[in-house]
Amino acid sequence: MAKIVKKLKKISRKLKDLSGGTRKALRKVVARKKRVLRLEKPPAKSPRIKRESRPKKTVRPLSGLGYPENKITHMAQALGAPSAATQRFELPGKYDKDIIVAQVRDPWWLYAYWEVREATYQRLRKELGGLFDSARNALRVYDVSYINFNGSNAHRFFDIEINHEANSWYVDTGGPGRSWCVDFGLKLSDGRFIVIVRSNIVMTPLEGPSWITDEEWAVPDELFARLYTGAAGLGGSPVRLKKPWINTEKQNLFSGGISSAGVSPVRKQERKFWLIVNTELILYGATEPGSKVTVQGNPVALRPDGTFSLRFSLPDGKQDFPVKAKSSDGIDERAITPAVIKETR
Repeated sequence: MAKIVKKLKKISRKLKDLSGGTRKALRKVVARKKRVLRLEKPPAKSPRIKRESRPKKTVRPLSGLGYPENKITHMAQALGAPSAATQRFELPGKYDKDIIVAQVRDPWWLYAYWEVREATYQRLRKELGGLFDSARNALRVYDVSYINFNGSNAHRFFDIEINHEANSWYVDTGGPGRSWCVDFGLKLSDGRFIVIVRSNIVMTPLEGPSWITDEEWAVPDELFARLYTGAAGLGGSPVRLKKPWINTEKQNLFSGGISSAGVSPVRKQERKFWLIVNTELILYGATEPGSKVTVQGNPVALRPDGTFSLRFSLPDGKQDFPVKAKSSDGIDERAITPAVIKETR
């Protein structure tokens, strides 16, 4: 384009030397040529808008991802430090407290764990002097069943000597269905036992049916007759049973003389071989302390913590046990009715 413009300028200078008519003709040609050049000139480019430059993301190389043991470490490095909301904290190994906790594992075994501060050991070292160095760590396990334990009225106790590094121990109580308390302390060479910490009281469950029999609940004659006729296969037909016979059967039933209503015990006196099978129902629950509770319309005494438990003789047939509880202020009331069906074969 620049070369053409230069040529046109040279031509215009030469026109000055030409005649008037020739000059006019050439000017027209030059003017026409300029118009053509203007039309062919490309349009001016619109100004570009600069965009703000974004910071480039730096990707850290995740080397060693092929090995499973390195994956978590490299991923954590790539993701960066977790935020405060997602950070997890491990439980401390110690809480700087003198404490021992007893837990029930099964009817025979307890589990105890404890912690004693170093300051406590230093205090005992000053108090006991040379006896401290020869002392042995020990657990003293007390049988405190059915008593208010004061530290000296246990039914019995036994000691377990343990090593100095131990902070937990499994205890074989040797007796299910009992209450236990555990002390951690020092056994001195002069025979004394120094208590450092005392545990909570726990109760191991029974390994079988309870041997405790509560007060018998009276069964009305009409209900007994209806249950007995149903168990004896008499159906729902109205059978009139004499009262003396009913009393005899009820006495046999609830005294453990027969296995269940309508079934006689299997006995052979000549060989002194016999069989007795009895059944009972345990009903237990809990509510707010101070509430009023009735079972089958009879009031029930609550324990201080609001719990209660009852045992019933369980003959064949269906029995309902409506339980009602009313708050101490008499505003709230709840009712639950367990239904039990027993069949002896």
